[in-house]
Amino acid sequence: MTVHTAQSVTPEQVRAVVDTVPDPEMPPVTVGDLGMVRDVVVEAGADGARVVVELIPTYSGCPATQVIREDVAEAVGALTGVSAVEVRFSFAETWTPERISERGRERLRQFAIAPPERRQRPGGCLPAREDAPFALPAARCPICGSGDTTADSPFGPTPCRSSHYCRACRNPFEAMKP
Repeated sequence: MTVHTAQSVTPEQVRAVVDTVPDPEMPPVTVGDLGMVRDVVVEAGADGARVVVELIPTYSGCPATQVIREDVAEAVGALTGVSAVEVRFSFAETWTPERISERGRERLRQFAIAPPERRQRPGGCLPAREDAPFALPAARCPICGSGDTTADSPFGPTPCRSSHYCRACRNPFEAMKP
């Protein structure tokens, strides 16, 4: 987090507000839960603080980025002492499942979405299955916790989710793509 002095608003205050903005496609989790916040810069201005929030998209083709940008700008703009807000999406680093907080993982499960498994190899590569090198990785059922699941389709209701089925509890569920 970059810190530039401003009279009444701190980067920590801005970050706390940004961390509460819900993801529009998965409302139980927030931008903070997903680990999307890369940087917050607060600069003093004559008429108040100028704030720049840099976010990392969870999916490069995410159709919700404009809504997220507007929601974050609105939330930060409501802070007393803020005169201007700019929200940027950065591709300087890639979002990974490791950025999801434990709270975010639990909230995804409560929403019946399996969070992506943590990466198994250094460098961030998920091991491919030898019998299906382009198959989606297995997802643990967010409803019963079973690992006896199958991927029904790589396509879910949004580009960042896929459809799965649990053989143990016989429920369909979605999983975030890694």
